[in-house]
Amino acid sequence: MDNSYRAGGPGRLPMRAKFATTVGGAAAKVSRLAGRDGSVISGIVGLRLEPELLSMLAQGRHIVLVTGTNGKTTTTRLITAALKTLGQEIASNSFGANMDAGLTAALSRQPDAQLAVLETDEKYIPATIRATQPKVVVLLNLSRDQMDRAAEIWLLARRWREALENAPGTRVVANADDPLVAWAASGASEVTWVAAGQAWREDSWCCPHCGSHLYREGDDWNCHECPNRRPPVSWVLAGENMIDPSGQTRPIELALPGRANRSNAVVAMAVADAFGVKVPEAMRGLVTVTSVAGRYTQVTRNGTDLRLLLAKNPAGWLEALDVMAPDVPVLLAVNAQGPDGRDTSWLWDVDYRRLRGRPVLVGGERRMDLAVRLEADDVPFRLVNDLDEAISLARSPHMEVLANYTAFQQYRAVVGRTE
Repeated sequence: MDNSYRAGGPGRLPMRAKFATTVGGAAAKVSRLAGRDGSVISGIVGLRLEPELLSMLAQGRHIVLVTGTNGKTTTTRLITAALKTLGQEIASNSFGANMDAGLTAALSRQPDAQLAVLETDEKYIPATIRATQPKVVVLLNLSRDQMDRAAEIWLLARRWREALENAPGTRVVANADDPLVAWAASGASEVTWVAAGQAWREDSWCCPHCGSHLYREGDDWNCHECPNRRPPVSWVLAGENMIDPSGQTRPIELALPGRANRSNAVVAMAVADAFGVKVPEAMRGLVTVTSVAGRYTQVTRNGTDLRLLLAKNPAGWLEALDVMAPDVPVLLAVNAQGPDGRDTSWLWDVDYRRLRGRPVLVGGERRMDLAVRLEADDVPFRLVNDLDEAISLARSPHMEVLANYTAFQQYRAVVGRTE
């Protein structure tokens, strides 16, 4: 990376843009004083005053965009931790405000940061690539999510591909094990391929190039009707180890649990490498990440140790069920508010049979939807109205709490946010 780079800073912004960032920053302060989060309002206000503010704030920075259906927030945090070993200030929206207002707010808060690592909503990637001209784009995965309002995933893949074809100076770090992601990334001029795995495959049995059936064996895949196949990889997740481009195998040491987070870590290592960070230094950064926007937070309430897990779609629930401690009671909670998506039919794509034999509590606004699904899988459960009732019924020193987005945030508010 060229360390002679300097971010433009607020002093180099046009007068209208400086005014927009000033007013937006004031709005954020007022929001925080009122007890609200304040992480997005500065971007909303700034963009209304100057519609090109995101592009202006991005000029002169080295920007990493991170997108995918699952793992965006965690991977953003891991990349940021790995790049901090460079000793430079890094702008980031690491708590998940990932649309244009959130990205603008993140850059406004740290106008002099030379580097920026920005989680980006899947649908916003084409526009954000055009606005920010990123150095690196990270493509993690594509699967069904919020089916009542999200674009069809093949359409998203096509839009990603077209955007990358028109971004010749951008390097892509992509998961080669996801056929949709690999096809989308193939439009880029420079790609670093990562064998990050794909636990959820129900959305990628057909070739995105020609529509024929894909043949899969392990993580390998190919189409017999066209040349589309899994590309050769440089970075590999191999169980609990990572294989780097030199062929050296190293253990992945993380505070975060599960295969999905090891996958995110290997992707983060590939991004750090693009910035010249050596593997040992990057690994020391990764191990400092212990919780991500409340995910994996461990707290004690009413004498019970709780671990909070977030999962928003079938792929995420599959990964979360894999990291649960065996035989420990579990509270499952589902809402269907705007951020969750109104359609809960995705519950039928999750295999709940692995919960048999452990105490299961069911909460959230749509607990009856989840109850019907559990009955179909012959999983005994008890309905609860809130977290404290679940703790009382479980009568256990430990309990896992697995919830979708707004239910998760409600429980975080009950136990007290730790970050």
